Amino acid sequence: MEEYIVKDGKKLRLGYTTGSCAAAASKAAAWMLLTGRHKETIQINTPKGITLNLGVQQISMEDDFVSCAIEKDSGDDPDVTKGSLVFAQVSRTETPGITIDGGQGVGRVTKRGLDQPVGAAAINSVPRQMILENLEEVCRLTDYHGGLSVVISVPNGEELAKKTFNPRLGIVGGISILGTTGIIEPMSEQALVDTIRVELRHRRANGAEYVLLTPGNYGSDYIQKEIGIDPKTAVLTSNFIGDALDICKELGFRGALLIGHIGKLVKIAGGMLNTHSKYGDCRMDIMAAHAGAAGLSSSKMEEMLDCATCDDAIRILKECDLCTQTLDRISNRISFIMDHRVAGEMKTGAILFSKEYGFLSETKDARSLLKLITEE
Repeated sequence: MEEYIVKDGKKLRLGYTTGSCAAAASKAAAWMLLTGRHKETIQINTPKGITLNLGVQQISMEDDFVSCAIEKDSGDDPDVTKGSLVFAQVSRTETPGITIDGGQGVGRVTKRGLDQPVGAAAINSVPRQMILENLEEVCRLTDYHGGLSVVISVPNGEELAKKTFNPRLGIVGGISILGTTGIIEPMSEQALVDTIRVELRHRRANGAEYVLLTPGNYGSDYIQKEIGIDPKTAVLTSNFIGDALDICKELGFRGALLIGHIGKLVKIAGGMLNTHSKYGDCRMDIMAAHAGAAGLSSSKMEEMLDCATCDDAIRILKECDLCTQTLDRISNRISFIMDHRVAGEMKTGAILFSKEYGFLSETKDARSLLKLITEE
């Protein structure tokens, strides 16, 4: 792939996701199966709007199926799956429609709350949709009206998965097929922090004394739909919550309110002010510890530690009527950590929510800060 972006003055090459590989391999295999003709390259459009022309490898054409592979290229972004082959085997079926499943090296979901249901292959929604759309296109072009079965596999996926959080999340036997845009953009941490600084400086220069922060799109959606204010009011911090607080203090803001999904913000209660998963995943440990202090039984704590998502952990708290007490404890700890980071030189607050349960909890100064922000 020869698409680039420039970050920190460096030219960085874009890559493409395992989802794009799976869709491209599926399209190539379906084309060869339904036309009987060899295919050396395949073209797909990604949700990002970038068209990929990819080389097709290890083609195996049989009477009843075709298998081929696409090599994963993550560009200049470090990625454990870089260079791996993502295979698709496509065969005709008597039943109309397109079925998608995982084979060797593609994980299986064993815990609730993930993108796919328990028992399904860990092929996320966007890659599934990409595969479906590309196969439907091939069926239209070849005037084929029967069914197709697609099996995605990654021969070294089980070994690669040991280097990811998949085992902890309850995805066993391999990697996940991922990607929401189909494209991988190399991330420069310094460039992101510099962007946060520029936006905060702009707000301060225009007279703002209080600022709304949120890690990303989930927070922006919540701010718009549940609080009813323009999401552009918020400064996006990504994972760099500690850096954002440092900059707020440096620029002389009088207060900062952080609104975010519990999956991010619960990490702050454990002292993690860079919430990227590469620095650790302590979500269930923190929730179980506070739940235990609130009275959760040891057996339920063990169940919580085995949860894959915060929503599933909240389900246990609700079943045991300990949700409010536990989340209040977590919010108090978040308040302590944020106040400590800014050395008491400004007010801080946080509001926690989840996609499934909506509002969950808030710190003591959250409502007053929200009022001050909306009045400015």
